[in-house]
Amino acid sequence: MRYLNFQIFILLLVFCSIGALANAADKPEIYSNSGLELPRFVSLAESKTNVRAGPGQKYPIKWVLNRKSLPVEVILEFDHWRKIIDHEGQSGWVFHALLSGKRTGVIIGSDPVSAYEKPYNGNDEKTRVTIELEPQVQVKIDECSGAWCNVSTSGFSGWIKRKSIWGVYEHEEID
Repeated sequence: MRYLNFQIFILLLVFCSIGALANAADKPEIYSNSGLELPRFVSLAESKTNVRAGPGQKYPIKWVLNRKSLPVEVILEFDHWRKIIDHEGQSGWVFHALLSGKRTGVIIGSDPVSAYEKPYNGNDEKTRVTIELEPQVQVKIDECSGAWCNVSTSGFSGWIKRKSIWGVYEHEEID
């Protein structure tokens, strides 16, 4: 009887382990050794940033980003290195000290985007356009709420549709 109970216990342990492995495969865990959420948007802290093929100085430089405050998305962490993706879909590894928590964005699309003095609902004739932003223009993200983000660049500011910016998530609130 004792042997039979031991066999049942082992079988239950095996089945529970298989179930746990199946659930883990369905929901891959993204590891963050910094404790910060992944993925997340950050920006480049320096005007020259080496992007490497792997997480360390022994890996070759894939390319150099020469645009301070350019938004990038951190998708993975290893020690003090962050795997990033830029607005063009290029990925590589950057040392953490070369990144900043300052929120910026890049205007996406092929047409200029109107920035309004307040969120525009389509019916308010008093809402005026403060600036037209060309594609690829870099902006500072000051606030995002609902479908709108308040951005600034070159001394101008205004509200634009969130979907016009690469550098902010669909439901992310920024204040």
